[in-house]
Amino acid sequence: MEPQHPAPGPLAAPVALITGSDSGIGRATAVRLAEAGMDIGVTWHRDEEGAQQTAYEVRAAGRRAETEQLDLTRLPEAAGVVDRLTERLGRLDVLVNNSGTGTMTPFLDLDLGTVREVVDVDLVGPFLCAQRAAHHMIAQGEGGRIINVTSVHEHQPRVGAAPYCAAKGGLGLLTQVMALELAEHGITVNAVAPGEIATPMTGQEDTDVTTERRPGVPLGRPGDAREVAAVIAFLAGPDASYVTGASWAVDGGMLRMGPQAGSHLPDDAWRRP
Repeated sequence: MEPQHPAPGPLAAPVALITGSDSGIGRATAVRLAEAGMDIGVTWHRDEEGAQQTAYEVRAAGRRAETEQLDLTRLPEAAGVVDRLTERLGRLDVLVNNSGTGTMTPFLDLDLGTVREVVDVDLVGPFLCAQRAAHHMIAQGEGGRIINVTSVHEHQPRVGAAPYCAAKGGLGLLTQVMALELAEHGITVNAVAPGEIATPMTGQEDTDVTTERRPGVPLGRPGDAREVAAVIAFLAGPDASYVTGASWAVDGGMLRMGPQAGSHLPDDAWRRP
C-alpha cells in the first residue's frame, strides 16, 4: 500500500501511533499497519514485555518501532506521549486511540474514584491524545487519520458497566464533533466499535475463535483482534479518504440482536453483572 500522506524525502514513511498496543487489538493493529508500510509508535501501561513483543513484530515486518509507557489516569501529563513519540519517529499521520479499561460494578455500588478512572482512560485521555495528534497533523499540512476504538457499548448499554458505557458513548459523539471540526485540515476521524473480541480484556487472548460458541451473536462466535485491526487499517489508509464521522461496528452482528434478544431471553440472569 502506498503511504497515505507522503512525507518529504524518498525514504520517509507514514507514522502511526497506537495506544495500548502491548497486546490484543492494539498489537494486531500495530502489526497490520506496519505490514502496510507504516512506522509505529507503541504504548503500554503495565506490560512492557508485551510492548517489546509488539515492537519486535513491527520490526520483523521491516518497519521502525518506538515504545513509551502511557498511564491515562495521570492527566493531562500522560498525553505528552504523543509529542515524544512524534519527535522520535519524525512525524505523525495516524493516531489510534485504543487504550481502555472498564468495570463490572452495579450502578448503586460505584464509587467516584472508579468512575473517574474509567472516564479518564476511556474518554478524557483519548480526547487529549487526539488533540495533541491533530496539532501535529495540522502543522505538517498533509492531513491525517484519527481512529477511536470504542465498543458496541458506544451504541447500546450493558448492566454493570455504567462508566464504561458513558465514556464509550461520549467518545463516539466526540468522534463526530472532531470529524466536523478537523475536516478542513484534511484529517478524518472515525470510530471502530468492537463486540466481544478474544483479547486479554475479555480473558481470551490466543483463543481460536472458531471453536468458541456464542449463540446470541449472529455469526456464532467471538471476534479475533486481527478482524478489528483490518477495519482500523482500512480507515487509516487511502481507500477511506472520503470516510469520516462514522462508527464501524465489528461485532458479528451483536448490535442487531437487541429486540431479538429481548424476546428470547429465558430468565432474569441479564439483570446481574
